[in-house]
Amino acid sequence: MLSLRSHPECKSLIHVACVCAGHNASRDVVTLVKSVLFHRRNPLHFHFITDTVANRILSSLFQSWMVPSVQVSFYDADELKSEVSWIPNKHYSGIYGLMKLTLTKALPSDLSKVIVLDTDITFATDIAELWGIFRKFTDKQVIGLVENQSDWYLGNLWKNHKPWPALGRGFNTGVILLYLERLRRIGWEQMWRLTAERELMSMLSTSLADQDIFNAFIKQNPVLVHQLPCFWNVQLSDHTRSEQCYTEVSDLKVIHWNSPKKLRVKNKHVEFFRNLYLTFLEYDGNLLRRELFGCPSQSFVVCVPQLQAALEELDEDDQCYDFRRERLTVHRVHLYFLQYEYTPTEDDTDVTLVAQLSMDRLQMLEAICKHWEGPISLALYMSDAEAQQFLRYAQASEVLKNRKNVGYHIVYKEGQFYPVNLVRNVALKNANTPYVFLTDVDFLPMYGLYDYLRKTVVQLDMAHTKKALVVPAFETLRYRLSFPKSKAELLSMLDMGTLYTFRYHVWPKGHAPTNYAKWRTATTPYKVEWEPDFEPYVVVRRDCPEYDQRFVGFGWNKVSHIMELDAQEYDLMVLPNAFMIHMPHAPSFDISKFRSSSSYRNCLNTLKDEFHQDLSRKYGSAALKYLTAQRNI
Repeated sequence: MLSLRSHPECKSLIHVACVCAGHNASRDVVTLVKSVLFHRRNPLHFHFITDTVANRILSSLFQSWMVPSVQVSFYDADELKSEVSWIPNKHYSGIYGLMKLTLTKALPSDLSKVIVLDTDITFATDIAELWGIFRKFTDKQVIGLVENQSDWYLGNLWKNHKPWPALGRGFNTGVILLYLERLRRIGWEQMWRLTAERELMSMLSTSLADQDIFNAFIKQNPVLVHQLPCFWNVQLSDHTRSEQCYTEVSDLKVIHWNSPKKLRVKNKHVEFFRNLYLTFLEYDGNLLRRELFGCPSQSFVVCVPQLQAALEELDEDDQCYDFRRERLTVHRVHLYFLQYEYTPTEDDTDVTLVAQLSMDRLQMLEAICKHWEGPISLALYMSDAEAQQFLRYAQASEVLKNRKNVGYHIVYKEGQFYPVNLVRNVALKNANTPYVFLTDVDFLPMYGLYDYLRKTVVQLDMAHTKKALVVPAFETLRYRLSFPKSKAELLSMLDMGTLYTFRYHVWPKGHAPTNYAKWRTATTPYKVEWEPDFEPYVVVRRDCPEYDQRFVGFGWNKVSHIMELDAQEYDLMVLPNAFMIHMPHAPSFDISKFRSSSSYRNCLNTLKDEFHQDLSRKYGSAALKYLTAQRNI
């Protein structure tokens, strides 16, 4: 990692700490970070104290976001739990709401100062202004806070309301300036512990987590606090005094959505606040990859030298330059965008349905969830604004709300092509079962397919053999379909012309090797041979090859994957009692481009030739048949 502090033209490095646990808080952090990055002119170092879930999400996000002049460090919250687990806490944040007390221990011992933020914060100004307030601290001051803007600590909210002791109205800990070096010097860890132990004898538990203990500490040691102007933490809970904090909304620096109501809070300027928040929620995070003037670059081409070399090797006069450039694009990825829960099965036979989609296929999700009760891994190719639309859609759907074993992974849009195989690989790599069903989102699996596949995995000894189980694909041209309950019913519909074998009328080569005639009467799995352009939907072990990411947009993205499975000597086994049905939809933008652009089609042929050559080099004689097949086409 580049050193930002030593560069002569670079402004000072600002350190920001945040406690983040779980899926929802991870989404909130992204909006907070966007608002900070939008205004900042300094290099930043984010320090995240996380649980396992947030660590996985945020580490992947920042690694793929690759914002210049931003460093990120993670600290394991599990290692800090013993420091605070003895404190009874009624606050909904649970044990993580107490973690800010441990920062002198959690953060590096040579870190002297840090800004500490809650996840529900939005910045309306450059964070460097807040960092600059450290210079206003007296020699004795160790902590900077904004006064609490509710009457909580005055103890007059209801009869018998007894808050923790505080200095006047007390202080809110959503925004904190921590002078770590001085805190360590005065023995902070021992001091806050003694304070907590003393107060808990009468209070029994905290109501506002760390905030109660910070306030009790300050009540005993008022000389140690530096009161920040209230516009550095405008608290938007109902019945607050936040409106007395500013005369014009332009004075605001930091908005704190510290009400359970969030955007529905009562405030005469709430529309302004809401619009500010929504701006960053839906803001294109790729725009924040801009360089900082005078700072050394930390963009992905520097962080990943081989990418820089690959970019320099590209010929801009090559008619396929755009395709080749697309392969080198680094897309931001937000894993597990929604709550996800999965418990592995004891028998190691579990199968995850793996698919990818964009906004125009969203309507398929509920139907797939009704047809497939097992775990699902979905990668969604969307803009920041579309991701928020998806969030609202999912939260409003009773079907999707009740399914926690679906992992939704956002791959953010960038570039002019749909990076279909990259998106597929994100879904594949984040499946958590030994086996995966590689499908497309516009197919509905037959009812009971999940259980059937799990039994077949055992029967065909998938754990010890290389097999790709082919699920025969059919299609309907009708938007309303009475879905067949059995193979017999499907065959009847096939004979009546209600259903067809998939793409038989436009691309028969894609599925003809499945041998539908044999499937009609088959009662046991049967092996089929690879043929050119074969692209069935298969069940394989999760450690199968990834999709080749040179193929973007329309054409050959699945074909190449089946070829590599065959080159690795997977047996293609057709399942006699399995089927899936493709539902009709409008053609994608990429199909339209493919059909209307001869240069698009020419480039696809060039990429196919190069893929064949790479396959031959990689697998030797096992791949010779592909070159022969290509010459015969």
